[in-house]
Amino acid sequence: MSRLIYLDNAATTQVKEEVLNEMLPYFRKVYSNPSAVYSFAQEGKVAVDKGRKQAADLIGAQAEEIYFTAGGSESDNWALKATAEAYQDKGKHIITSKIEHHAILHTCEYLEKKGFEVTYLDVDEDGKVKLDELKKAIREDTILISIMAANNEIGTIQPLKEIGQIARERGVLFHTDAVQAYGHIPLNVDELNIDMLSASGHKLGGPKGIGLLYIRKGVKIKSFIHGGAQERSRRAGTHNTPGIVGIGAAAESARIHLQENIEKEIKLRDYLIERVLKEIPYTRLNGHRKDRLPGNANFSFQFIEGESMLILLDQLGICASSGSACTSGSLDPSHVLLAIGLPHEIAHGSLRLSLSEETTIEDIDFVVDELKKIIERLRGMSPLYEDFLKSGKEGGE
Repeated sequence: MSRLIYLDNAATTQVKEEVLNEMLPYFRKVYSNPSAVYSFAQEGKVAVDKGRKQAADLIGAQAEEIYFTAGGSESDNWALKATAEAYQDKGKHIITSKIEHHAILHTCEYLEKKGFEVTYLDVDEDGKVKLDELKKAIREDTILISIMAANNEIGTIQPLKEIGQIARERGVLFHTDAVQAYGHIPLNVDELNIDMLSASGHKLGGPKGIGLLYIRKGVKIKSFIHGGAQERSRRAGTHNTPGIVGIGAAAESARIHLQENIEKEIKLRDYLIERVLKEIPYTRLNGHRKDRLPGNANFSFQFIEGESMLILLDQLGICASSGSACTSGSLDPSHVLLAIGLPHEIAHGSLRLSLSEETTIEDIDFVVDELKKIIERLRGMSPLYEDFLKSGKEGGE
């Protein structure tokens, strides 16, 4: 492998150098437990407080509304399970969508076994929730709406402000899984009427193993992890001080550079999309053309199988994905692609390329040039493609 081109930033990102430098002292020099009462612990406590404020500032929240977790999946579990427990006297109905991350979908399945009823909303062909169907789904016993901010596979950004307004008018709590959106698009919890928000450090240049749950003041949910009195008695466990410093520093960097990063990534993303759609026939772009994450491009290539494509890309030093990193070992087609209406045979030929501010135009050109060769090679071995050509059909996506 002569080079490495990393285009799987939706799965995880490289820790930024300035973030790592901020973290390093808290592994050895300032290693005290920040919950301790002696003076040696105070520097760690100050660092935790700083990280909390930095994380809050990125979404317009108050520092005391931020609770640190071990990652996005824990935050999602906490939001759903604790809301279900706290508000079950009001009702046992939850609304989500069919294209949520499995941290939401599997938690909903768990709650269904506990006697809760879940409505899974359909999405349109771009992956957007239909607001009229959301309004119709709300009942007297609805206690929570959980809709992701942006999809981890196809990048579509949901109409959060409208969803939040609907929830607020109907007296229903609104949670959003913002793991893919936090630090990548503007988010303000007050403007969007968000009651709870999940995020994860390693998606924006921070470390793995640290996440957060924003809980608006007044939302009455209890602990998910029981034990000590950390996180104002809402999330037990010794503080991960280096991780908190890391997610805070990453959030601060994202806040400062948000607009310039968005502009750069959109320019590269659109260039990538235009080249692929123009130069590789029988290809479709998945997700909304404009209302999508700045660094996300997801394609389906007809007449090929996605795993073979990923293997050939890997041999060239190109890191990509066929969808969610959490389901990359599965042979089933993406539930997201099926939900937007793709047939199984097309959904199997999907490719997600997710950029970062470090991606260059040279990277994009190399990837597209090689991808064209790979698609041509795989289609040359495909009986389906051969039959298609013999049939004389034209067109395709």
